[in-house]
Amino acid sequence: MRRTRWIARAFALAAAAAVVAFCQSVGSPERAGAAPSLRLQKVGNFAEPTYVAGAPAFKQLLYVVEQDGKVVVLRSGHRLSKPLLDISGRVSCCGERGLFSIAFDPRFANNHLLYAYYTNRQGSIEIDEFRAPLGTRVVQSSRRKVIVIPHPGQSNHNGGQLQFGPDGYLYAGTGDGGGSGDTGDNARHLNVLLGKLLRIDPHRRAGHPYTVPASNPFVGKPGRDEIYAYGLRNPYRFSFNPPSNSLAIGDVGQDTEEELDYTKIQRASGANFGWPRWEGDFLFNPNRPDPNPNPPFPVFPILTYTHSSGCAIIGGYLVHDRSLPSLRGRYLYTDLCGGTIRSVVPRLGSAIGDRSTGLHVSVPGSFGEGPTGRIYVVSQGGPVYRIKQVP
Repeated sequence: MRRTRWIARAFALAAAAAVVAFCQSVGSPERAGAAPSLRLQKVGNFAEPTYVAGAPAFKQLLYVVEQDGKVVVLRSGHRLSKPLLDISGRVSCCGERGLFSIAFDPRFANNHLLYAYYTNRQGSIEIDEFRAPLGTRVVQSSRRKVIVIPHPGQSNHNGGQLQFGPDGYLYAGTGDGGGSGDTGDNARHLNVLLGKLLRIDPHRRAGHPYTVPASNPFVGKPGRDEIYAYGLRNPYRFSFNPPSNSLAIGDVGQDTEEELDYTKIQRASGANFGWPRWEGDFLFNPNRPDPNPNPPFPVFPILTYTHSSGCAIIGGYLVHDRSLPSLRGRYLYTDLCGGTIRSVVPRLGSAIGDRSTGLHVSVPGSFGEGPTGRIYVVSQGGPVYRIKQVP
């Protein structure tokens, strides 16, 4: 995500976007396809929130990640006095740096482990493990460094997403290292971990801080074993849809297009998502061929839009919440500058039914999913909202 370049524009557009949202609410053509009964229920105000998460078996708890390095806990909607986590002394913040997400181990109820993705004081991407036996406070001495990914030269394009996949492995989306046109030429090369989707087993085994699944596509081949897919610019947010075994990535574009990628998880194994040869479905730099000697065909996006309507896509989730019948089976996304929350039905190779929800958030930074499937959206200005449907 390009906050450093776009945050001023985003705030400048907020007032105009609010006028647009009002006009849509009184009957603009785009509003005709929206769900008129949706609304935003404010959860609370936070300090530059970046993400919302839930933990398995702790349905009454909700966690809000703050960019400076804290994770606030809400119990049944009430804010606890102490954070789950405070690593502000370890985090480089802000702009496009900070604490961007956490992920709870699928066996959290038994092993109490969670993982945090942040930029450390040296500007490198770091993933750490923590233990929180009661779900409300980590054991301070439990911090363990899992992986550090050097990010020299530029402060932007750090990615930021951690998600456990349906296979139980931890996935991380890393940015290309920053600079115009992938200055470091990282995204397409298989010997660096920037501009990639990574897949690891984050648990310590036999003295190793993490291990790599034997089924990862470059195990035993040229390239880093941790890489699951490559050719990504800044996959700030991605998510899984376990029922269909699919993966959705909102990859932030550069000059022309924002893109939503959607594919089967297995097809993403070893896949090239195109950057920097392609920006969306636009040929960006034909002089950057795929270095893979046996390259797979690039995975092209199912949806793109130009910078006439936004500046940085914020990927979300496929909705399964039964309390949102008008959105069930639809994927939510928004844009940092535009702020209108939209939904689409993702399909392999294409997307159908792209439309506005009628909801607008000023400077949105992320979506989040609670432990019971509730969907939340975060404004970098402070508020966090739950998306609700009025009966």
